[in-house]
Amino acid sequence: MTRSTTRTGLYPGTFDPVTLGHLDIIRRAATLVDKLVIGVAINRDKGPLFSLEERTEMIEAQVKPIAEQTGTQIVCEPFENLLIHFAEQVGAQVIVRGLRAVSDFEYEFQMVGMNRAMNDSVETLFLMADAHHQAIASKLVKEIARLGGDVSNFVPKEIETQLLTRLGR
Repeated sequence: MTRSTTRTGLYPGTFDPVTLGHLDIIRRAATLVDKLVIGVAINRDKGPLFSLEERTEMIEAQVKPIAEQTGTQIVCEPFENLLIHFAEQVGAQVIVRGLRAVSDFEYEFQMVGMNRAMNDSVETLFLMADAHHQAIASKLVKEIARLGGDVSNFVPKEIETQLLTRLGR
């Protein structure tokens, strides 16, 4: 089996909405690979606030400067199939996952085991969230915004505007 000379990483998520924590992981992952695929999960079970198209467009706009800074090709693609199958589809050698707390690790540990059982040639790389971003979760950002709180420390200004508009604020 010949190995691709292009190191491709996959960073999956729902990104509803994309947060400063997500962008921190993307920025750091982009320095480790030649191509980074941002896999935007359809995940109907989570009942996203933003449509798949809106989430993809938001991320594309936010990662453009990161791609320019790092020289890494960054593409955003929606997916609805198994993560490991999507990783194979995009030619990823590594799946990038962000960890905020110990509680994230238990779930992620199980996911790694299942993914490796299906394809042990795809590695998983965990990046710890920056200390400034460890508490940020899209679900909490939406709740804070919905209840009238300030989310400016958790999302880029453009995302804050879109979030507040969507919530009628």
